[in-house]
This record gives sequence, C-alpha cells and structure tokens, in this order.
Amino acid sequence: MPGPFSQAVIAVVWDFDKTLIAGNMQSPLFERYGVDERAFWSEVDALREFYLAHGARRVADDALYLNHILEYVRAGRFRGLSNAILHDLGADLTFHPGMPEFLGTLRAAIENDATFQRADITLEHYVVSTGLRPMIEGSAVRPFVDDVWACEFIEAHHPPGFDRPEQRQLFPSHEITALAYQIDNTSKTRALFEINKGTNKRPEIHVNSALPRELRRVPFEHMIYIADGPSDVPAWSVVRANGGMAFGVYQRGSLAQFEQISTLQRDGRIHAFAEADYLPDSTAFLWLTTEVRRIADKIVEDREVQLRRAVRSAPR
Repeated sequence: MPGPFSQAVIAVVWDFDKTLIAGNMQSPLFERYGVDERAFWSEVDALREFYLAHGARRVADDALYLNHILEYVRAGRFRGLSNAILHDLGADLTFHPGMPEFLGTLRAAIENDATFQRADITLEHYVVSTGLRPMIEGSAVRPFVDDVWACEFIEAHHPPGFDRPEQRQLFPSHEITALAYQIDNTSKTRALFEINKGTNKRPEIHVNSALPRELRRVPFEHMIYIADGPSDVPAWSVVRANGGMAFGVYQRGSLAQFEQISTLQRDGRIHAFAEADYLPDSTAFLWLTTEVRRIADKIVEDREVQLRRAVRSAPR
C-alpha cells in the first residue's frame, strides 16, 4: 500500500536572528518608537529575578521579552503597535551577504537538475525562530520560504463574556493585546517534527500521532538545520540524532561567537560551521550546496535500489 508522501523533499530549516540577519530583528521596532534598545534588553534580563521575587517559582525565560513588549504597549511606549506595523518593520531588516538570494540559488541547484527532476526531488526552506512572525513575514526573505514558525500576537481583548456574539463588538483593539503563539528554544523541536511528519501540509496529521518513519513526509536524514548558538542545541540534537545535518554560523569578526560555535563543533553538537556569509565563494555557500546535493543523490540511489528490488526479471 503506497504511503501518503513520496519522501522526496529536502528541508533546509533556518534560525533567523544572527543566522540570516546580523542582530536582533526587534531593532527597527525600538527605532520607530524612540526606545533605548539596550535599556529594553537590560530590563528583560532583570525580569527573571523580578518574577521570582514576586511569587513565581519557575520562569519561562524565552517568554520574558514578549511579555515586556506587551507591557510597553500597555504603558504607551509602543502605543498603537499592531501586527501590521510589525509586518512593515520587517522590510527594514538587513540580511547577511548573499541572503536572501542564496535560498533561491540553493533550491534551483536541486530542482533544475535533470536527474533530481526525474526523481521528483524538491527543496523547501523553513524559518523556525523565537522572534516575531509578522516581521519575518514582512521581510525580504519571505518569498523564498515555504513556512514560518515564530511568535505571534493577537489584537483583541478577551474579558469574561467575550465569546458571546453580542459582546464581541464591545472589545475592539487596534494594537496587540496578548500572545497568541510562542516558539521557544525547546518548542523549536516540535516545529521540526511537524515538518518531519508533514503536519504543516496535512493538518489532519497531529504532531503527536504515531507515524512510522517510512511514512513521514520529510525524513530527518533529508533535513539540515542552520543556526548560530547554544540556544539551538535542542533543535540541533533532534536533527543529528535522527540522521540529519546540523550547521552553525558565526558573525564576521566576532572572536566570542567563533569560539562559541567552535566549541559546539568540538562537543559534537554540529557537523560543521562557517561565517554567516552566503555569497557564492563562501564556505557556507559551498558546504550547504554540497550537502543538499549529497542528500538528493542519496534519494536517487535509494530509489534505484528500491526499483531493482521491486522489478522481477521478464520471463524467457
């Protein structure tokens, strides 16, 4: 009985901040509202102790900056901040050299190859980020990306009684009011399993549903995860443990980031690393191009083996 997927998809999964862009994507937000970026992040760093001092026993660190953005909205510092504004701010993001054009080049290297075409092999790009989805959606990278997992806000109040139709019109909002969806460094692994099982393409397949490996849409062996630092260790570990490739990048001229990513390689967290430069003569360009072609060649080879096993000799 044929499976639901052909398993001919290669998935290249990207972190965003410091992987595709040089810094944090929120910088244009602070510039728009005249907020001191360093002061904001300093406050975020102090929130853990603040929460613990005010009754919390455990603190979700990855949610701190999101809650603080909402506090700035409530305080009027980010007055009127909406998903539409965040989307527009995405256009101000500056990408590393070679991006986002490299995403199209990498896809074309597979999909324009006659051998890979005969095997129906395709390449998909995904972004999995603890940043803000509207900004990613509004950035120059979006036309090259098949889907995005990132944090999202809603623009609606929801006090008691909000679900009664006659009440909904009483709670309008033209700015973000609450967190709707959050990706943290651990839940990035859930996104990887959604790609692996095909949940993003077939919503009827729940990410926690039992699905044999041979029936999953994108085997982990067909996946590459690219990121910049220790916060991505859970995602790298899942990909590596299941036969995929883990690749790290560091910022040009940053000794601290070079030492950090070099240590991750020595510890076996990643297979290789390079400077976050995706121009045609760069190490990242060459390594990623070589690896996606290697994966594609392996798919072709496996298909040929399966065909030889399936086809019986003609009668004589």
